[in-house]
Amino acid sequence: MSAPPRPAAVILGTRASPLARTQTALVMTLLQSAWPDLRCEARVLDTAGDRTQASGEPLPEIGGKGLFTAELERALRDGEIDLAVHSLKDLPTEAAEGVAIGAVTTREDARDCLVARASLQQVVTSGPPALAALPTGAVVGTSSLRRAAQLRAARPDLEVRSIRGNVDTRVRKVDAGEVDATLLAAAGIRRLGLEEHVTEWLEPDVMLSAPGQGALAIQCRAGDPVLELVRAVDDSAARAETSAERAFLAALGAGCAAPVAALAAVTRTPRVRLQGLVAAVDGGQMVRVHGEGDARAIGEQLALEALAGGADRILAAIRG
Repeated sequence: MSAPPRPAAVILGTRASPLARTQTALVMTLLQSAWPDLRCEARVLDTAGDRTQASGEPLPEIGGKGLFTAELERALRDGEIDLAVHSLKDLPTEAAEGVAIGAVTTREDARDCLVARASLQQVVTSGPPALAALPTGAVVGTSSLRRAAQLRAARPDLEVRSIRGNVDTRVRKVDAGEVDATLLAAAGIRRLGLEEHVTEWLEPDVMLSAPGQGALAIQCRAGDPVLELVRAVDDSAARAETSAERAFLAALGAGCAAPVAALAAVTRTPRVRLQGLVAAVDGGQMVRVHGEGDARAIGEQLALEALAGGADRILAAIRG
């Protein structure tokens, strides 16, 4: 039996945010560079995560990261779209039924960054690094438990306030003085061309990234002929790094309800050097692990080391 013909056109599902649309356009460019005759169409879908952005509530309290992905995965299964483009850090580690990650694209900057309001710029740029120079009592907006925990550990004298919204919305909230500063993924800032707003790029020893941060995932139906098209834009280094990070998260069994961070760097594909972190919500306890090995194996190994080193008690306390 001959293989099914390669699709001549694909519909890519995307969320409505400017960043999601930009990322989908990047994937369309990659696909058409690999397959010049391929016709691509973007279709915007509304997600529960987008509908609750204005609430400011942390994601674990209203349903977790799946709020941003469930509608796109349903549209894939129902045949409304052929591909779905996600920030990989937003994808739950549990595999969705009938759906596969066909490709992980070349990774953008995986760090976080600090965006502070203009009236603080001179204060925070004239001395030590900006995060260290924020004045006591400054209000930093973030709904990320991971960022909040690391921030509280580094600067317990700051006030952490939950804010949500698209990247450009959170930058505007800083400019409007609703908060003194916010923490954002560097990848989103760079993809939207908003680098001028960045006060400090935060190194991993200051703010360790979310598993999968900076990478894009392209989902498709499991076993669909479109998988041949998508594999052409898969980046082996990004795939190995994010596989290790997500294996660490999955083996912890923490989901998005706990402050977990992980960042890997390829040493020799598929071997990576991985560092992981599990923190208490208040930043009072923190377990760090690091090691090198094959991607999934080292992620699972370091998760076991973290659990044995106290992460089990941190996670149990968070689960209540």
